[in-house]
Amino acid sequence: MNTVQEEIAATAARMVVEEGLEYGAAKRRAVKQLGLNSRAQLPNNDQVEEAVREYIDLFCADTQAAELLALRQLAALWMGRLAEFRPYLSGSVWRGTATALSDIYLQLFCDDPKSAEIKLIDHQVRYEVSTVQGFQGEAVDALSMVCACPGLTQKAVVHLMIYDHDDLRGALKPDAQGRTQRGNLAALERLMKEEA
Repeated sequence: MNTVQEEIAATAARMVVEEGLEYGAAKRRAVKQLGLNSRAQLPNNDQVEEAVREYIDLFCADTQAAELLALRQLAALWMGRLAEFRPYLSGSVWRGTATALSDIYLQLFCDDPKSAEIKLIDHQVRYEVSTVQGFQGEAVDALSMVCACPGLTQKAVVHLMIYDHDDLRGALKPDAQGRTQRGNLAALERLMKEEA
């Protein structure tokens, strides 16, 4: 990584932690804030994640572990409630870089894409629907809810990303570094137990 990429990654990391921005938006804002050419070579997400970990170690070491645990416990609660849709946790809550401002991303692998939405309606859960880019670059529906999160002073946003059941096979492949990109409830519970 060159010096410009390092500077972009460090600035983006601060925005991710302090403002709850996603990596892509944080990188674009970092370029603007640093006054760089819009064609500047951006760091990849792994480089930004490393910068986020460094930022957390320096500035949030006393609070981040408790915030991460609170978000993981809320994720586990929703994964249990939605077990029939084979939920997997992804994003910063899974990777361990989440702070109080981070959103929770649950990927549901449904036989019928409308079934998760019907379940929320049946249980009178308020949510908003949007279309987002999925893990393979395709458009997927996201059901977003604002939930109370015991252990945090503010509410948390939980996004339910709706995938077809067949997408589960490709979802479990590790990344280039051999890390899993998502985990089911059993994997999340093991992770929380290991880190306790």
